[in-house]
Amino acid sequence: MEQQAAATAVGDRTPAEEGMPCPDLPVYEGDDLGARPDGAGAVFRIWAPTAAGVTLRLFAAGSEGEPHGAEPTETREMTPGACGTWQVRCDGAGHGTYYDYLVRFPDGTVNRTADPWARAAGVNGRRSMVVDLARTDPDGWDEDRRPRVPAHALVIWETHVGDFSNDPHGGVPAEHRGTYLAFTHADTTVDGEGDFPTCVNYLRRLGITAVQLMPFYDYGSIDESLPLGSPERGFNWGYDPLNYNVPEGSYSTDPFHGETRIRECKRMIQALHAAGIKVIMDVVYNHMFSADNWFERTVPGYALRRRADGTLANGSACGNDVATEHPMMRRYIVDSVTYWAREYHVDGFRFDLMGLIDVDTMNAVRASLDALPDGASILMHGEPWSARQTALDPQARVILADKRGLPYLDPRIGAFCDSTRDAVRGHVFFQKVPGYLTGASADYADDIRLADDAWRGTLCESAGVGQVIQYVSAHDDLTLWDKLCATMRGMPTDADYEAEGPECADLMAASRLAAGIVFAAAGVPFLLGGEEFARTKRGVSDSFSSPATLNRLDWRRARRLRGLAEHYAALIRLRRESPAYFGGARMVVPRDDDVVAFRVGDDCVTINPGDAARTQSTVDLEMPGPYDEVAKIAPDEWERLYCSCGEGSASGGDGAGESGAAACAARVDGRDLMLPPHSFVVWRRRHG
Repeated sequence: MEQQAAATAVGDRTPAEEGMPCPDLPVYEGDDLGARPDGAGAVFRIWAPTAAGVTLRLFAAGSEGEPHGAEPTETREMTPGACGTWQVRCDGAGHGTYYDYLVRFPDGTVNRTADPWARAAGVNGRRSMVVDLARTDPDGWDEDRRPRVPAHALVIWETHVGDFSNDPHGGVPAEHRGTYLAFTHADTTVDGEGDFPTCVNYLRRLGITAVQLMPFYDYGSIDESLPLGSPERGFNWGYDPLNYNVPEGSYSTDPFHGETRIRECKRMIQALHAAGIKVIMDVVYNHMFSADNWFERTVPGYALRRRADGTLANGSACGNDVATEHPMMRRYIVDSVTYWAREYHVDGFRFDLMGLIDVDTMNAVRASLDALPDGASILMHGEPWSARQTALDPQARVILADKRGLPYLDPRIGAFCDSTRDAVRGHVFFQKVPGYLTGASADYADDIRLADDAWRGTLCESAGVGQVIQYVSAHDDLTLWDKLCATMRGMPTDADYEAEGPECADLMAASRLAAGIVFAAAGVPFLLGGEEFARTKRGVSDSFSSPATLNRLDWRRARRLRGLAEHYAALIRLRRESPAYFGGARMVVPRDDDVVAFRVGDDCVTINPGDAARTQSTVDLEMPGPYDEVAKIAPDEWERLYCSCGEGSASGGDGAGESGAAACAARVDGRDLMLPPHSFVVWRRRHG
């Protein structure tokens, strides 16, 4: 009712095409949908309120192609239960039994379907599996705990399970490359030579505190039956959900036995937790692999949004949109997210195209997570946009979690800030359009000043800085390095993409400044895995199904460009040691050029994107903001703490860019701070 009042207060719903109303079907409130084993068998329950009958089929194997897998070992008719459910109990159908349903409808249609509420599945997810989850726990699982990471120390690093370890030079054994188990190797190095860390070993040195994994629920675009490493398997990011509550089988060492992927997924999370790293799961509840899915086969016309003429809405640009506002779909999403948090100890969730999910559902997810032990520490954030306009019932007054809907979200649900991204690097959809660091510094200087204060005091302001995910690249669109190449080169060469030679010094300097802006900004810093060593996809902006060789992290490149990675590591340390960077007020120094300077806590941050050296008077740094949020400091009490252009940094060599480099021109000269060209500098008040 509160949400209805909010919608009425703003006088409008989210703009959308006219959609069909939600079918008037009973809502089941029980917590026993799916297959629940006991000591002697299992109870099966499915929600199918429009069905005339449901047949349960049991199998010895997870697919028709396996031995003894073609024909069911048993069939059972299910009986009607409460609120549109059907149920049956089967003795002997315990852990490892595979099953599906035949759902019959009054018009004579019969749909074969897997179980939407299943928690395990056979190869390629076409059959569900009864699973005793206790038997999937790895050793020590009961002692696994979420890492304690204070808000100011949160740094999110995004990767894909395959990308993380597919590089043959990454030091991971061949049989574990591209799998969950790659994360369990704690001491890998490039080619096993011991001089440069890779994978989890590398993440510990980098200092990030959360890994955001692209979808690892069971998705539909990869043939899991093909051998690990087979080129015929193909590659996909995984934004095509098939079985939401089942881990993806292609990341396991044995996709034919449903319990293996569960155990190995838990081992991955356990290993990251042991390294002090949170695990954020990328989830896609806005659309499904196909409009022909288990939900629609079970309850036709319910799960997906439809326009008034009955055609499918397509706000996702993937052919279908999930009707998250329908009560049983909302209930499913809440239960699914909560299940992953409880059973797999997942620490956070990133919602793909959150702008297609209604705010009531998002807030219900937040409330359900909060009710778990330590649930308030579980992170939630998403993309506050959609690909296109969806369709909604105009009478329902639905508010979606896009930018217009952010005021109605719980303040602990964050959103990616594309305003910062585009101000720093240039327009996301026009590859050669520049931003602050790529040729239009004068045009975007004011935006950078606002971005570093998390857009507070503007129409983009969020309820709290913790809602603002600050970033310049993610898996979508060009990597940061490729965007720099596109805007600063026009026609990039192989040497540009490979970051080879002194000719790339300007690209490297811009990359360092981009990192500085993000990590000095209020909010939560986020980076695409490999951004910190100039990751390239050679200009491919949407590599969702490109070869694994293009998508995988290049660990030899990381070693070669370690100077850039060490710059990121230094910025991460700065945030960890200086809590004010997360949410402290910024006192922005007024300037009429493209230099950005602001005070935060005891520090002053300066950014000079130009080719010429500049100065910043320390007298200007004495002035407190309108609410005295920073203390006055005498003009001679400043010293350089860190500079992005220390010796070796511009070329991307081994130098860490530390302020102690003799060649660094960033210094205090009387009452002026000297700002070298293309520099990000942190100055600190001198004590004692």
